[in-house]
Amino acid sequence: MFSVIALLLGGLLLLYKGADWLVSGSSSLAVRSGLKPIVIGLTVVAFGTSAPELFVSLTASLAGKPDLAISNIIGSNIANVLLIFGVLAAIRALQLKAETVSRQIPLALLASCLVWVLANDRLLTGRTIDRLDMIDGLILLAFFLVFLYYVLLSAKHEWGHDGIEVRPVRVSVLLIMAGLLGLLLGGKLTVDGATDLARLFGLSERFIGLTVVAIGTSLPELFASVMAVWRHHDDIAIGNIIGSNIFNIFWILGVSAVLRPLPVSPAVLSDIAVSAAATALLFVFTRYGGKMLLRRWQGLALLVAYGCYLAVSFLSR
Repeated sequence: MFSVIALLLGGLLLLYKGADWLVSGSSSLAVRSGLKPIVIGLTVVAFGTSAPELFVSLTASLAGKPDLAISNIIGSNIANVLLIFGVLAAIRALQLKAETVSRQIPLALLASCLVWVLANDRLLTGRTIDRLDMIDGLILLAFFLVFLYYVLLSAKHEWGHDGIEVRPVRVSVLLIMAGLLGLLLGGKLTVDGATDLARLFGLSERFIGLTVVAIGTSLPELFASVMAVWRHHDDIAIGNIIGSNIFNIFWILGVSAVLRPLPVSPAVLSDIAVSAAATALLFVFTRYGGKMLLRRWQGLALLVAYGCYLAVSFLSR
């Protein structure tokens, strides 16, 4: 048992460090090449914080484990909203900008609803199985391109290069190579460890993906958001998590479905609905709670909701 847990934890650690090395090396090269800071943020940093979910889902998809591939993404999105927002808001009330509440959170809700519609083939198209196929993946990727265009268009100021360490080219390239290797190896170890853990305890791959793997791959978003809140940049923390949720569905599920069709079980469809409901609850709290605040009691409510969700998932494993 200890070897299985060590395998899983080692995989998650490699995913975290691999993403860190990839972002560090790529950001340094991007600055040296004269790319605009906004482009660095939307490509290198955005990809880096979602790279753990990407490599786990791609590895699971190619290994023929669709429940783990999808549950990792959906579980990460649920953890981002209910767990991370809950923890941050329980510490102190979070202040949001009007644009985040009126545009970005509804876009994240649209993403969850869209993937539920695309995956619900038996109900909506009369097919014999529910799945995300290549056409569904291309639709998600098309929405991802629209999302990138929207963010670029709505950017009202340039981001500075503060915090980006400019390294020698050789060091940057080595960091990128080490990051990609860490992500590849970490993704395989995480999938293998999660599968073995599920078998060892008699749990489903879906449940392991929704809990251990999802929370583990959400660590980059968690750390980035905690640092933003610590520095009183609440909207950056909110935007990082919401942007990650949009990125996860449109980009990662899109790529995974294009590479290989992903059968969707009824339990996973329910998880997608929970993801949409969690995002809708966040929208109601921030839009109609007054003053664009996510209050402490609302953070505690999100944490209670997450606990109830995990309990129900465990009982139905």
